[in-house]
Amino acid sequence: MNEPASGLPRTFRLIVTGGGTGGHTYPALTAVRTLQARLAADGRALDVLWIGTPDGLEARVAPAEGIPFKTVATGKIRRAANPLKMVSPANVKDMARVPLGVAQARKIISEFRPDVVLATGGYVAVPAGLAARMCRRPLVLHEQTVRLGLANRKLAGSAARIAVSSESTLPLLPESVRSSAVVTGNPVRPEVLTGHADRAVATLGVTGFDRRLPTLYVTGGAQGAQQINDAIRDALPWLLERANVVHQCGPANVEALRGHTAALPAELAGRYYLTPFVGPELPDVLALADVMVSRSGAGTLAELTALGKPAVFVPLASSAGNEQAHNARHLEETGAAVALLGDVTAERLQDALSPLLTDPARRAAMAERARVHGRPDAADRLVDVLLSAASG
Repeated sequence: MNEPASGLPRTFRLIVTGGGTGGHTYPALTAVRTLQARLAADGRALDVLWIGTPDGLEARVAPAEGIPFKTVATGKIRRAANPLKMVSPANVKDMARVPLGVAQARKIISEFRPDVVLATGGYVAVPAGLAARMCRRPLVLHEQTVRLGLANRKLAGSAARIAVSSESTLPLLPESVRSSAVVTGNPVRPEVLTGHADRAVATLGVTGFDRRLPTLYVTGGAQGAQQINDAIRDALPWLLERANVVHQCGPANVEALRGHTAALPAELAGRYYLTPFVGPELPDVLALADVMVSRSGAGTLAELTALGKPAVFVPLASSAGNEQAHNARHLEETGAAVALLGDVTAERLQDALSPLLTDPARRAAMAERARVHGRPDAADRLVDVLLSAASG
């Protein structure tokens, strides 16, 4: 795509808003990096400002990346199945803060005068998004999940463009805004796509792995997931007869799992690598993995489909709007993953993994279907949308 940025100023001014979680923060950061590189290649500069909350992930990530950061008052909506329970004292109090946040964001946008405002979701995006419309600055929304999140639903009518991660989102949009929607995919950190399996073996020191067997990478996110850990623990002897296992379990769970695995035969124990956290070595671990077991957040789906990884997803039941279950089912319907909903036992996990661990052709077919959903160029596509919106 890479549309020319003719008619745009030499220094491009961007306001980013969104955050709270990595799902909203990291796509924005990847888009900023990609835009910066695109402009630099044309001999141009990027001036960027991030509007977020003081206690969200973005408050740490933006300054660490050298991005100026400002906060505004926000109101978080606590959801409930019963609409009457939404009118809670906490919700009423928080919603009363939104007008203050809009006023603060309007002042910031008026002074900064961005060429475009990018909102990636999370409740902090609402005041900044509304302020962008008041200041007549083009607003681009980016939605990571199949269904629009609450913040993006509120802002959809104010947006110049709505960038979505999946074609499946288009029919779910209100008819009045479908014409402004474009499918970009969900930006994936470029380093995730550059891993090497052999480097993972060396870095982790997994000399006991049998490379003739597939490798399973299990992760419950940075803190781990008790639900996943328990099922893996109970299925471990069965798993290790069929695969090598890298298990990222979260810092609170390491000792209990180590105690449980002490009784494993030496040969099987050598195929099991337990770690509380996977950091910079993640791209290499993903390259080593033939099959995944993980949650089904939007960022995880974007990475695994870009890499073409067969996966068994165990959605987080408490995710906002049950979006993780939605994400997992969306891939399962096309044979690109397996979704384990409800109570996840060792037996159910074994049933889901058995065909993938024992049949290379089955693995390859699921990998190919996953790759169909992947958009490794999503960040570039989103940058195209930002430049297009800014130039009118």
